[in-house]
Amino acid sequence: MTDQAQPPEGDIPGKPTSASRTTLSHIMTGSDTNLLGTVHGGVIMKLVDDAAGAVAGRHSGGPAVTASMDEMVFLEPVRVGDLVHVKAQVNWTGRSSMEVGVRVLAERWNESTPATQVGSAYLVFAAVDADGKPRRVPPVFPETERDKRRYQEAQIRRTHRLARRRAIKELREKRAAEGYED
Repeated sequence: MTDQAQPPEGDIPGKPTSASRTTLSHIMTGSDTNLLGTVHGGVIMKLVDDAAGAVAGRHSGGPAVTASMDEMVFLEPVRVGDLVHVKAQVNWTGRSSMEVGVRVLAERWNESTPATQVGSAYLVFAAVDADGKPRRVPPVFPETERDKRRYQEAQIRRTHRLARRRAIKELREKRAAEGYED
């Protein structure tokens, strides 16, 4: 860590990206399928949320809840018999929130071919205390160039989320002032 990455005196000590990184693996079965015979997107989304939640809880040292899911992208269909690997890590931290990046890979359970990426997502988690109130999270310290890029990209996504939220709020206030009811 560099001197600028050290937390100020009295703050929560930071953690490196690798401290909470995890992989969840699951074999897909017939009960996971949709009407087209491939694995239902909702099944993949649950695995993504499970892995991201584990990472957020590990990083924050306690309970964390899903606040939002951004950019869930499905690149390839997942089939029955695929071994799915969901890889997650904390990309960025704020005061009580964390962005967790997730990559979804799949490989045939009975073949020794490399896994291919079939999806990705970004989720925002909020760390909460026993009363459900936000609590502080440790800063994350990117370790590799890839981690540093992910940290910077997460800051851009956060800026866009906040700007979008602000623009929608302003539009609704303007419409309400003009007498429109939604």
